[in-house]
Amino acid sequence: MEKIAIFPGSFDPFTVGHESIVRRATRLFDKIIIMIGHNTSKKSFFPLEKREKWINQIFADDENISVQTFEGLTVDFCKKVGAQYILRGLRTSADFEFERAIAQINKQMYPEIETVFLLTIPEHTPVNSTIVRDIILHGGDASRFLPKSLNMEEFKVSR
Repeated sequence: MEKIAIFPGSFDPFTVGHESIVRRATRLFDKIIIMIGHNTSKKSFFPLEKREKWINQIFADDENISVQTFEGLTVDFCKKVGAQYILRGLRTSADFEFERAIAQINKQMYPEIETVFLLTIPEHTPVNSTIVRDIILHGGDASRFLPKSLNMEEFKVSR
């Protein structure tokens, strides 16, 4: 049976930390679907279409990684695509506590699902989309926090 994992998030924007987690996870799973979800508690900065385009660019050379969008419960998306695993990256102990609670609820809702946590590499620990968005919003150079395959000109914000 093919091992399919989903990597859910709003990815607003997709950072070097996200990229690292996905690339490292390719050794564990046959297929990874990056699921751009709609988080009702967050207001998006970058349009969904741009986020999807950027992530597709990053993984254009890997046929085992795909990108899809979804509005609804992550476990419902897992059922829809036949995924048995949810992939999550952990930066801090606070991330662990938050993600553990979600994983346990997902397990109750969909007992067949397993959540797999990968720790970020040390240099990516402080990187998160909120901080990167703030750098971009204020005209700073966020290039070291975004995947190298992306065109930084697309991240310029008119002020």
